[in-house]
Order: sequence, then structure tokens, then C-alpha cells
Amino acid sequence: MALYAKAAEILEKVERKQATVKTLVYDSKFQNIKQLFALVCETQKFSSILQEIIESTKLLKQTKIKMNLAKVLVYDLVIGKGLKCGGAWKALMMKHRSRLQAALARMKIKQKVSRNQDLLSSSLQHPEGDQLPRYVRVNTLKTTVEDAIDYFKREGFSYLGQAYRLDDLNLKGKSFVGDLHLSDLLVFSPKTDFHDHNLYKAGHIILQDKASCLPAYLLNPPTGSHVLDACAAPGNKTSHLAAIMKNKGRLFAFDLDAKRLSTMSTLLLRAGVTCQQLANQDFLKVDPDGPQYKDVEYILLDPSCSGSGMVCLRDEASPSQKEQDKRRLQALAAFQLHCLNHALRFPRLQRLVYSTCSIHTEENEQVVAACLLQNPGFRLVPLLQQWPERGLAPLTKCLRASTTKTLTHGFFVALLERHTAQRLEEQASETL
Repeated sequence: MALYAKAAEILEKVERKQATVKTLVYDSKFQNIKQLFALVCETQKFSSILQEIIESTKLLKQTKIKMNLAKVLVYDLVIGKGLKCGGAWKALMMKHRSRLQAALARMKIKQKVSRNQDLLSSSLQHPEGDQLPRYVRVNTLKTTVEDAIDYFKREGFSYLGQAYRLDDLNLKGKSFVGDLHLSDLLVFSPKTDFHDHNLYKAGHIILQDKASCLPAYLLNPPTGSHVLDACAAPGNKTSHLAAIMKNKGRLFAFDLDAKRLSTMSTLLLRAGVTCQQLANQDFLKVDPDGPQYKDVEYILLDPSCSGSGMVCLRDEASPSQKEQDKRRLQALAAFQLHCLNHALRFPRLQRLVYSTCSIHTEENEQVVAACLLQNPGFRLVPLLQQWPERGLAPLTKCLRASTTKTLTHGFFVALLERHTAQRLEEQASETL
């Protein structure tokens, strides 16, 4: 029973963007890591199929269990190698086994396939995530890039120097390179696993996708500045900001979820972050005119989003799901715009990075365009001219990321800056 409870918990955390599957599995301290990881990954892969089976049989209504728990149980019962538990859950699921199996059989007949695997789209049968490089951010609060490179070389890894083209990131075996855009990022071959590595456990390296490193890198707050991370958990971007600030200044970090904030506190402690001030608080209820925020000039805003850019969360949606997704996107975009407008109210704000791990225009360019219309005192700053994927026209000053063009998860980043003219007006009013 513990296996299924833990797998369901991890699926829930992944949906809420708390961390990657692999990180959550390894941090769970579950006795059989490989068994847990396999169950979560396979359940994710068959997610839309499992949801259709569960909905068509009305399983949730009849069993009173939640969707993610139902998915892991149904996966093992009708697609996997059988339930690995006894007791009440097994007895409960066995009552419904014939109906669940019949629903799966109907799906295969409808799609004219004979194998469960053939129900998956080609992208899920050959996941893009398996081909992405393993990115390792060196935590400069605890070590240097040079020392990390030397450590890996002593372990038998082959350092090929600095990458100059995207093709240089297509690595094999134990070869690794320095990233071509971010100086604190090392790149290894796909499936290289560092979750049990000494440098990871000691907080000397952070396992973070390259696209996720862009927001802090582009905000680039100077040493000693006051910075606000609006929706901070799980904390990788927060630790990156602290490293850029050299742990000097003040770093305000908010998150509404107490459990996420607790996990983040542990991560920041391991990373050696000391300049943070964490608050279990809704960012939208933070008073921009509060005296403690009078010197905040930099804000990183990475609000809740659909997560559609995360390779591990992609699946083929059913027609009913597509309609639900459309409504959800509208709600998310309204929330994201609300967050952006609120963030721009901080009186001394000079620069703000807005980012999402979404591929949808509704959450990206459309939100930024609406925000600029409502806040004429801010404008977009052009980002990384050498970056191979731009925001959709006319917002080409923004960045996009994807598995094909940047060898990362899907991502979007925009940098907003207060107009110089408006800055001068504010400075003049302060002297009057």
C-alpha cells in the first residue's frame, strides 16, 4: 500500500511543479527506489488512457479514492504486472477489475490495436525527455565551476571544453561540456544520473533544466540588492538568485503552499543560501507599499501554469479533457496577468522577469501583451540575441525554449523594465 500512496503523492507534486519526478522519487527515501520510479513514469505515460478508463467506469465515485491514487492502482491492475499490495485497496480494486479490463479492451478495439503500448502516441512511445542532455548547475555559493569540472574529471568523466554550437550538447557516454550560454552550467549525456552523487547531496551542484536557469540568469540582480521571488517553491530559481547575489542583500521568497515551502527551506539550507526571507503567504496579498519592500528593485515571477512544456507531463488529451484544458488555460492566464500587474506595483521596481514552463501562447505572449497595455510605464528588454528560439511575433524580444530548438523543456521568458523617463519623474517627485 505504501508504494501506491507514495506514487500518487509524487504525481500530485509533479502536477503542482514541486520538482521533477526523479528528484521527488530519490528524495522520498522510499525503500525500493527503482520500483517507485518505474511505477510513476509508466503511470504518467499512460495518464490520459488511465483517466479515460477511470471516468468511463465511474471508479472515483464508486471507490471514493482520488484520481492519482486511482491511476497508479489501475495501471498495475490492468496494464502492469498486477497489484503489489494486499488488504483493503486490493480487495476494493479487484471488485472492479473486470469492468476496468473491459474498458481497456474497448479502447483497443476502437483504435484497432492489439497491444497496450500501441494506444500511446508515437511521442510517448519514444519520449523526447530521454534524449535531452542532463544539465548540472554549479552552485557557486559552495564551489567553483573549475573545481566541479576537476572533480568530475577525477571520477572518469571526459571534459570536452566549452560548447560553441547547439550540436555540441549532443553528448554520449561520460563526456561533458560547459554550456554555450550559461557559464555556471555543465552539460552531460542524457540519462546521466547524479541523484546519489556526493556533490548533489552536499549542495555543490543543482540538477536543473537549462531553460529553468534562464529567469534568474536574465534578471541578474547585483550583489547586495533587494530581490523578490514571488512564487518561489520548489526553490531552484531562488538558490540561483542567491548565488548571483553572492548571498548579499535580501531575497524575499513567497509560496502559498506550506509543504512546498518546507521542502524549499531544506533545499536552500543544503545549497548554503543565507540571504533569504521565506514567507508562507499568497503573493497577491503582499502589500507592495510595505516598508520592508521599499528597496525591492528586482522581481522574479514564475507563477502557476499548465506545465505543458514539461516533457514528463505531456500526454494525448481526450476531447473532454481538451475542453477542460481550454477553460483551465483561460483561468490560469487571468491569474498570471493578475500576478504580473500586482508585481509591477512595487514602487522601486526596475526589472521583472516573467517566466512559465508552458508552450501555450495564452499563458505567455498574450499575458505579457495584455500587461504592457495596462502598464505603459514598462517595456520589454531584448534577451540573448544568439538564443535560437524567440517569442511569437510581435513579442520577439522574449525567449521560448523547446526540446527541438534549444534541447530543453518547453519554456517562456520575458524581461520587463521600467521606462527611464518614468524613473526620472519618480526621482524628481521624491526630491520635492
